[in-house]
Amino acid sequence: MRQFRSPFGIYRQLLPALLCLTVLLFSLACSAGDSTLTVYSGRSQTLVHPLLEQFIDESGLDVQVKYASSPAIAGTLLEEGKNSPADVVFLQDPGSLGNLAEAGLLAELPSDILDKVDLGYKSQTGQWVGTSGRARTVVYNTSAVNPQTELPRSILDFTDTRWANRIGWAPTNGSFQAFLTAFRLEWGEEAARNWLEGIQANSPRLYPNNVSIVDAVARGEVDVGLVNHYYAEQFIQEEGLEFGARNHFIGGGDPGALVLVAGAGIVSYTDNRGAAEQLVRYLLSDTAQRYFAQNTREYPLVDGVQPGGELPPLDSLDPPEVDLGALTDARGTVSLLRETGILP
Repeated sequence: MRQFRSPFGIYRQLLPALLCLTVLLFSLACSAGDSTLTVYSGRSQTLVHPLLEQFIDESGLDVQVKYASSPAIAGTLLEEGKNSPADVVFLQDPGSLGNLAEAGLLAELPSDILDKVDLGYKSQTGQWVGTSGRARTVVYNTSAVNPQTELPRSILDFTDTRWANRIGWAPTNGSFQAFLTAFRLEWGEEAARNWLEGIQANSPRLYPNNVSIVDAVARGEVDVGLVNHYYAEQFIQEEGLEFGARNHFIGGGDPGALVLVAGAGIVSYTDNRGAAEQLVRYLLSDTAQRYFAQNTREYPLVDGVQPGGELPPLDSLDPPEVDLGALTDARGTVSLLRETGILP
């Protein structure tokens, strides 16, 4: 006679398998959700979006990017705290990264990531890593200035009256303010004030950004400008060797030889650590470093990738030894610019 088996009995036998299946499906759902990586980028969309698109294609991850200025990104993350949806920050200046690290919002990075970059271009506490370098330079008009005989050996010497009405600068620019913050930190508040007042006495021409300074120098509107190196390099790449401006690298540990970095960090509260590390590693890959060298004309920071164009090697620049992560007092720098009448 055939034995009767109740549906409840069958269910009891299948229950362990059903529970395992439920756990498996939940794990798969979590994995699918984790594939969405949220990036807060203080780097402009024009500069880095093609690189991030390439990462998406290669990784298969769903990446959502929020673009704003680096100070705005830092301010947003400080306000959001542990409720932030951000997994990775990719910022233009080390000061903003330093502010986030000080607030405990960036996690310590694995040693294999940190070891790719020299000590001077990453967090001293391991919470962010530089992805590309931007050297401060003096850009000069090739017809009006002989770099061998006329350009001073220090940024400090541009306070000499022979440079009156010949200098272009952008005091509202973030990179200029980072340079001035480093000046204040390493050489003191009084030295920074004296330098600003000396430049101001030479009636420099104000510009909104580095691009406009380099363009003005090339056209002969001013003879020299205080900028980051890669703007002139981009102009030369686009317009050819006849472009009328070139970079002068000061070196000698001078304040005007500072090398700033863009960098990346992982948000402390991310639940998507694996994908976040994957992106940071990608930014330090040969592919990404070549992108910075050839497309944005920044300095690659990983050994084995050469800078683009005719740029001198990074290790030949002899910048001042500054803890870039300590350049956090942007507010003090803006206050100094206002006190000296340079900013309203």
